[in-house]
Amino acid sequence: MNLLLSRRFAPLFWCQFFSAFNDNFLKTALVFLILFRIGDASMSHTQGEVLITLAGAIFIFPYFVLSALGGELADRYDKARVAQRLKLGEIAIAFVAIAGFLLASLPVLFAALFGFGVIAALFGPIKYGILPDHLPSSALPSANALVEGATFIAILTGTIAAGYFAAVAGAVVIALIIALFALACWLSSLFIPATRESAPDLLIARNIFSSTGTLLRQLRGDGRLWWGALVTSWFWLAGIVTLSLLPPLIKARLGGDEHAVTVYLALFSVAVGCGSALAAILARGRIVLGITIAGAVVLGLAAFDLGLALWGVDAAGGALSPGELLGTARGLRVALDLAGIAIGGGLYIVPVFAAVQAWAGANFRARTVAAVNILNAAFMTGATVLVALLQSLGITIAMLFAAVGALTLIVAALIRLTLPADTAPQDAR
Repeated sequence: MNLLLSRRFAPLFWCQFFSAFNDNFLKTALVFLILFRIGDASMSHTQGEVLITLAGAIFIFPYFVLSALGGELADRYDKARVAQRLKLGEIAIAFVAIAGFLLASLPVLFAALFGFGVIAALFGPIKYGILPDHLPSSALPSANALVEGATFIAILTGTIAAGYFAAVAGAVVIALIIALFALACWLSSLFIPATRESAPDLLIARNIFSSTGTLLRQLRGDGRLWWGALVTSWFWLAGIVTLSLLPPLIKARLGGDEHAVTVYLALFSVAVGCGSALAAILARGRIVLGITIAGAVVLGLAAFDLGLALWGVDAAGGALSPGELLGTARGLRVALDLAGIAIGGGLYIVPVFAAVQAWAGANFRARTVAAVNILNAAFMTGATVLVALLQSLGITIAMLFAAVGALTLIVAALIRLTLPADTAPQDAR
């Protein structure tokens, strides 16, 4: 709790919270527009599912091509100043989203979603790279847990708000909320303390594809960091697949209404925050990678059971309320499995990402985070495109969840077998 009152952490915390809220508010409102407005009138369940999956890929793709640039900017310049300029640009992109909702235009909304993805990709290396600049290594697990927990609380509140206003309010209210949170994000960024220029002589590469390749090669050159990047990438792959499949799962497979989708998304978000908090409590200021292995096992078992729970379930009609859906055996089992996936994910990601931050050198830290983000984005983009393709070929949601569960259990075993011998952090910088 002391971190939340700290001048060195609180402004960044709120900046990333407001940003995550707005990103998720836009994505969720877009999902509801596809599922319950445009989708009901003009497209099949499968077409809607594919569009929702591709929306995730559109948001994530900028991470793959722009994270290297974001890392270079963060290491070359004052991270706080870069963050402030990015968040000012986010206000302009918010107005594109506003136009999309007022016009009910999917192309404009997808363009805004891509724009938010660009800002998020450039901001990511700053968000995580700045923490070791202001905090000691012993505080990193708690700080990461707070950031991860706040991110998913932002997902929770953004999901609830988007679901509620999509159901009962018009486009004007949705547009106003997007504008207000973009402004709040920029204002909070103004209070982030300045940092030194970690690499003042660094030349910013003009070719983003070349710099992306260079960063990945440098990351590959450090065995521990490459291992950590691969491990974190599986978390984001499993997470993006789950979040992409969850809304059509509740509506099309279980017959839930808009509020049921919101409640299940909220449950998932709260559970990730609980898992992240539990990871920080278990770590007690240390980096304990055994927690990541335990999280992978929990995530894998829950995802596999979710696949079994949905096996053979056809498209459902009707519009069940949250209470009605949770009152069914299958609806309750799905809720418990989603909570298990989320808690396992929180346990999984916090220790390994804290390890990556601690292992990275000061003059390369933001670029390390950027390189990790690139690999994460490659996994997520590839997964969402593959899932969309498999869905178009008739592969069911049940099959996809069972596959994620089985593969995650294999990943847990691989993490245990390949755990780096030296897990101590770098010397203090």
